[in-house]
Amino acid sequence: MIIICDTSPLCYLILIQQIEILPKLFGHVVIPIAVHEELMAEGADYEIQAWISQPHQWLEIQTLRNPLLNLPIKLGSGECEAIALAVELSADLVIIDDWEARQTALNLGLTVTGLLGILYRAGINDLLDFPKVLTQLQKTTFRASSQLIENFLERYQKERGQTF
Repeated sequence: MIIICDTSPLCYLILIQQIEILPKLFGHVVIPIAVHEELMAEGADYEIQAWISQPHQWLEIQTLRNPLLNLPIKLGSGECEAIALAVELSADLVIIDDWEARQTALNLGLTVTGLLGILYRAGINDLLDFPKVLTQLQKTTFRASSQLIENFLERYQKERGQTF
């Protein structure tokens, strides 16, 4: 299974101390060089820089060989390379949060999820306490509509047969 991840999901997983759910869910994750550079950028949180400066064995940093030249200008370099690498490697899943990047990836026939989808999947698989982690996430700069978060919580409760 080939999983490609963009910058934002990695950042927030590090910040809420849930980064280890990626290898538990997928075993191996690939990021392009541009995502690595964004994680190391001067303005990045120290915790993020420290984590990426010593990448774990389950994380592969890969050079993109075939950039896609027709991607929307609004996309950042990490998003562009993540999408292009996913196409190049015929990835099974791309983890990306930006709406326009997600739409671009979907239009290219890629399977896409975001940070909330990853946390949901981890919660369903008993890797974390989904409602608690959502509360932690909401204390960061992560932004999602309250309706989207409620939808995930309702789906989680239904899947787990629980009420909160």
